[in-house]
Amino acid sequence: MAKLWGGRFSGGLDPIAWEYNASLSFDWRLAEVDVRGSIAWAKALMKAGVITLDEQHQIVKGLTDILAEIRAGQFVHAPSDEDVHTAIERRLTELTGPVGGKLHTGRSRNDQVATDFALWLVEAVDRVDAFLKLVQSALVERAESDMDILLPGYTHFQQSQPILLSHWWLSHFWPLARDRQRLAQLRERAAVLPLGSGALAGTPFPIDRQFLANQLGFKAISPNSIDAVSNRDSAAEFLFAAALIAIHLSRLSEMLILYTSAEFGFIELSDAYSTGSSLMPQKKNPDTLELTRGKSGTMIGRLTGLLSVLKGLPSAYDKDLQEDKIPVFETSDTLCLMLPVVAGVIKTLKVRPDRMEAALNPATLATDLADYLVKKGVPFREAHGLVGKAVRRANDLETTLDRLPLAEFESISPAFDAGTLQVFDFHASVARRDVPGGTGPAAVQVQLQQARAFLHSHKVRSSVPPAETPHGGDGS
Repeated sequence: MAKLWGGRFSGGLDPIAWEYNASLSFDWRLAEVDVRGSIAWAKALMKAGVITLDEQHQIVKGLTDILAEIRAGQFVHAPSDEDVHTAIERRLTELTGPVGGKLHTGRSRNDQVATDFALWLVEAVDRVDAFLKLVQSALVERAESDMDILLPGYTHFQQSQPILLSHWWLSHFWPLARDRQRLAQLRERAAVLPLGSGALAGTPFPIDRQFLANQLGFKAISPNSIDAVSNRDSAAEFLFAAALIAIHLSRLSEMLILYTSAEFGFIELSDAYSTGSSLMPQKKNPDTLELTRGKSGTMIGRLTGLLSVLKGLPSAYDKDLQEDKIPVFETSDTLCLMLPVVAGVIKTLKVRPDRMEAALNPATLATDLADYLVKKGVPFREAHGLVGKAVRRANDLETTLDRLPLAEFESISPAFDAGTLQVFDFHASVARRDVPGGTGPAAVQVQLQQARAFLHSHKVRSSVPPAETPHGGDGS
């Protein structure tokens, strides 16, 4: 089949330049959405009087047969197929004859690929959202089951104050909630129809673009044809949203990795999500979490790569935009593996409450001690300084703050009294922090209700689908 653009050229493209220019190896993923877009376009052409109803039926029948071949893995590629669009049009003309050549009337590959990519992105957002909900549900389940467990809370990676483990689990739920909100906003912005923009100036035929939008499920039509064919904001937003998702999972993974170490021993990963060492028989490595941490860096790289491609482009379409798909496809693939793995890790890990509580340092109640003085009328800044002296004195005596003799406290300030030593109760400390959003049991129960309400109100648009195959059938 002749190239779509070959009429102006007298010579053929250099074979290496042809391979450099071709995109079929990765854009075949757009095959199904390309067929959907073409079916809608054929109907719009008929509606505009460009083709007859019989021609529309022939074209739609051919495209439907092609879709069946694609789904069955039976689509056979030809050496002349430059990209997914030429492959499908070539096959259409084989099935329908010259009438297939009428499909591209008034349409450019520029608005065609922008439409395909937007359709694919909307579906990718729905896939990722479904997997995100799996992780959120796993976090909620852990928070429910681990409600009475205490562990040290850290700032600057130093023990700071005791907290509920449930509160810690939910601290990783809310970043993912924001991620899902970002994806929902991205989905709205991506669902804008470029088709009908032509190469950059619009189509000269009386195409009903709102009809097209309705056929393809778009929320709106693009207001400017030049912008429509070059707009890759949604691709960049998807990469940003994905990178931030990966960062949130990386932070969770980092702490879980530390908590599995012998020095902490707070949790143990299931064998199903661990690996061993080729040399050291005793090792149980958290490789799934390490990969999650590592792949977050790769996702950041894909985002910066696409932004670098976009930053210097003039208006309308340029071939540089062919570089948009690989990072988006790869990122989607990574997330759709990463998220269910992280959900599985969370669901199956074993918590060791005894190790968590044993690790609590009485010094984490120093703020409670200062608060005790505040309740007796001591200004907080003064109370802070007095407790700091007590901490230093305990260190000098090589004892813990709760074992510092009352006489030592009283020598620092008469504000310390017999009730001072009653402050050293980790559970009471946690219970006192019952303000909304705090780590107190009642506050965490409210937070759990909020988390469940979020899961209920933010329903996924589709069930988690099977993995995609990036290539077609024979000859791909």
